[in-house]
Amino acid sequence: MALSRPLELSFNDFLAMLFEPVSITAKLTRLFSSFTRGKTQLTYYYMWMISFLQLFLLHSCNVSSLLHAEFTMTDLGPLNYFLGISATRTTSGIFLSQTKYATEILEQAQMLNCNPCRTPTNTEKKLRPKGSPVTDPTLYRSLAGLLQYLTFTRPNLSYAVQQLCLYMHDPREPHLNAMKRVLRYLRGTTDLGLQLLRSTTSQLIAYSDADWTGCLATRRSTSGYCVFLGNDLLTWSSKHQDTLSRSSAKAEYRGVANAVAETSWICNLLRELHTPLFIATLVYCDNVSAVYMSANPVQHQRTKHIEIDIHFVRDKVAAGHVRVLHVPSRVQYADIFTKGLPYPLFADFRSSLSVRKTPAPIRVHIIFNVIGPLTQAHILEYSVISYI
Repeated sequence: MALSRPLELSFNDFLAMLFEPVSITAKLTRLFSSFTRGKTQLTYYYMWMISFLQLFLLHSCNVSSLLHAEFTMTDLGPLNYFLGISATRTTSGIFLSQTKYATEILEQAQMLNCNPCRTPTNTEKKLRPKGSPVTDPTLYRSLAGLLQYLTFTRPNLSYAVQQLCLYMHDPREPHLNAMKRVLRYLRGTTDLGLQLLRSTTSQLIAYSDADWTGCLATRRSTSGYCVFLGNDLLTWSSKHQDTLSRSSAKAEYRGVANAVAETSWICNLLRELHTPLFIATLVYCDNVSAVYMSANPVQHQRTKHIEIDIHFVRDKVAAGHVRVLHVPSRVQYADIFTKGLPYPLFADFRSSLSVRKTPAPIRVHIIFNVIGPLTQAHILEYSVISYI
């Protein structure tokens, strides 16, 4: 969006400023002044903020003290709790959870004392646009929105919440019963969260799946994918496809195209952060036909209805940026985003997504050396927060 007033700091000026023989304080002051006076184009914000972070890294300065010297601000210390998400640092990484937020959802739904269940969805029945209307549709929509935010640290709930949101415009009693099942599952798993582990692996791995004609109302397929950077889950998705698919292979291939598009965006972001990936992204799919179509340019009859997706994925494969491989259904983790699963498989996939219980503190007994006989008074017991 163009602005009527001229830019105070153009992009070329900004690049020149990085190498000016002046202090970093002067550089930051000029940069922030350009932001705060509203004289920058919106398209430059993203590009400049990346360079701004690089400016800090190049100079290795004390960011907190530098900003305190120039601007009125408050240092809140290490990340602990932000927008309902609790961040706990462990010896293996960071644990993100929304225990307090989940409890508030149960309180609002008046289901804090309900009987828990082991899975959030019914594996035998799918939702339909049938049944008597609910008495309070506003409450249904409110709870559905709250559950959507909960999926930020609970990817295992994505499919169940996505199904509930399909009927927010006209919720019926079966939909409300399905929501109550999700809340019952939440009641027994409020202590679960997303574990981000320390990892030296720098390869993107994606799992893609599709439930062909899974929607009983529109017969559209449900796509799902999850993307890992090393051992850490980065992004995930569960959503209806925009168009109908006339075969399971086409539905699966559309899901693969969505996963490839997501990994391409992540690769571009890492490249702009000067952390490029040099290993081809692996995209796993459990449909053999979809895997063959990603590398075979001859199957015109099968691919004429998904031509754009076909060329997009094939270009990535031909360039060596992506490899589409087959994976058995028993280790297809994206299944949890496209359909309801029985508890053993659901629990296994949930653990594979790094959704785990809150790390428990261990008790450490500390014994002090004293002169004379050791008595019980000399033994002090401390509760030390030390996570495995």
